[in-house]
Amino acid sequence: MKYRKLGASDLMVSEIALGSWLTYGVGVKQDAARACVDRAFDLGINFIDTANVYGRGAAETFLGDALSARPRDSYLLATKLFFPMSDNDKGLSATQIHKQIDASLQRLRTDYVDLYQCHRYDADTPLEETMAALSEVVRQGKARYIGFSEWSPSQIEAAFAIPGVERFVSSQPQYSLLHRRPEEKVIPFCTGNGVSQIVWSPLAQGVLTGKYEPGAKLPTDSRAASDTMGTMMNNWLRPEVLAAVHNLKPLVKEANCTMTQFALAWVLREPNVASAIVGASRPEQLNENAAASGLEIDPMLFTKAEALVANIG
Repeated sequence: MKYRKLGASDLMVSEIALGSWLTYGVGVKQDAARACVDRAFDLGINFIDTANVYGRGAAETFLGDALSARPRDSYLLATKLFFPMSDNDKGLSATQIHKQIDASLQRLRTDYVDLYQCHRYDADTPLEETMAALSEVVRQGKARYIGFSEWSPSQIEAAFAIPGVERFVSSQPQYSLLHRRPEEKVIPFCTGNGVSQIVWSPLAQGVLTGKYEPGAKLPTDSRAASDTMGTMMNNWLRPEVLAAVHNLKPLVKEANCTMTQFALAWVLREPNVASAIVGASRPEQLNENAAASGLEIDPMLFTKAEALVANIG
């Protein structure tokens, strides 16, 4: 496993991170989830990403239990807030930030998180209030650093323009061979301002693994076939998307790796990406994911792959 520095922080994160969206505490049985966490550590994955809203606290509760016997300095833990935890608990107000960090720390069974992230931008709360409260969380020792997910370039710039507050060190956008929007403005701005990308859905929710063939039935053991984990995949299961991904297979064969490894290595080719978040329901999936770290692939194969999927959006 290779490690990269996370923005202007002193955190060295594994190039592959273990995520918990739709999986732990929700769609994956507890024994299998624990086996995935254990395998992640065996493979050198030190970065674990979650959020309070995943399973309305269930993912954090699971991780708090699964990590409780491990030394706290043996892993880096990131969580998020913004989405509703109840009818009255949502957003990035100072009240919510202080309430939700305490609730997350209790579920995670830890005194601090390494990274506390704004899951989205809150247009209903003054940005100055949000940044001041996040800064208090850091200065109280409840979080080491702060980050954001899916903020627009103008929102990011506005946060950096506020004096006297903690600075973001991470951005968590959707980014993959099939979704390249962050390259337009977010990555260039972040590169010059000490912010790294921690990307979610680098495999387009599994579509870039090549397991979903055009015109074929969904594999019964796949995320797409799951009632709990496949509800947000319709956009990626369009025939034209599956056909384009199928056409990548000769290039991947030439690269002498798997589809999964090719897609993850493509994301990691970008220097501003510190880590790619993967979701795993079986330990063996992590074996394949981890092997993408440090994988060297001819850039010309990436260029050809980009051309094959260029019209997918």
